[in-house]
Amino acid sequence: MTEFFNPQVFFNSLVYSIVGVVVFWFSFLILDKFTPYHLWNEIVEKKNQPLATVVAAMCLGIAVIVASAIH
Repeated sequence: MTEFFNPQVFFNSLVYSIVGVVVFWFSFLILDKFTPYHLWNEIVEKKNQPLATVVAAMCLGIAVIVASAIH
């Protein structure tokens, strides 16, 4: 319980969280480049629900990989 209030542990958690988000976003951008269409445009503007579901599953997969790599 005392480790929770340790500033060094808090700082490390903050740094690893930021690194995880950056790696996750970079992975999404790479995947977006490999697809034949622009994912964000298809999901937001054209309301492509099946594609949004697939991208959400992919995002969860990348998040699990990043979290386990950082942990």
